[in-house]
Amino acid sequence: TIYTSLHTTNMFKLALISALAGSAAAFAPAQTGARSTSLNSFSADDLPGALAPMGFFDPLGFAEKADEATLKRYREAEVTHGRVSMLAVIGFLVGEKVEGSSFLFDASISGPAISHPGQVPVGYSAIIIAAIGFAELQRAKTGFVDPSETSFDNPGELNADYYPGDIGFDPLGLKPDDAEELDIMITKELQNGRLAMLAAAGFLAQEAVDGKGILEHFSS
Repeated sequence: TIYTSLHTTNMFKLALISALAGSAAAFAPAQTGARSTSLNSFSADDLPGALAPMGFFDPLGFAEKADEATLKRYREAEVTHGRVSMLAVIGFLVGEKVEGSSFLFDASISGPAISHPGQVPVGYSAIIIAAIGFAELQRAKTGFVDPSETSFDNPGELNADYYPGDIGFDPLGLKPDDAEELDIMITKELQNGRLAMLAAAGFLAQEAVDGKGILEHFSS
């Protein structure tokens, strides 16, 4: 049906934008300040992000089977997905709250947030995707070894002096100089990112099931 086709197209656009949105804030070169004590010894035993009562939660043993380089890639992926999810959760709530009253696109975008990408004019979608791609390129330049300088069987290799997530974007100067305080801040970011990943997945699933906006559920 026409509705199914439009719904599939909208979901595809949303998935494409989400896939490209590796990091919306990767526009600055890496900082060279103090880093976590776990930088030089990157192992599951001293990774930030473990809190009581769960401790280091890894029921499938991914960390146990991973070497240092793989573990760093896991953490880079977790931090990046957490940051994107935090932005996504805010986008869901704000986008649906201001629908019909926003100055963007003549306030013509409405309905559940998962349908919004499909309502954005094609030209603007291209600009958004290009901006996300540029941000991802900067993150790659900051944290990853140039593909021409690594072997084909070791894709996604991180620079030896790069700490996962430290893309150098700290406009408010919140990054602590003390290593212990930095680990605490990293743990807070990880925990919020993990919660946001669950929330964003829940938002997507709920709106896909009944076609209602998240805020609409609270008022019905």
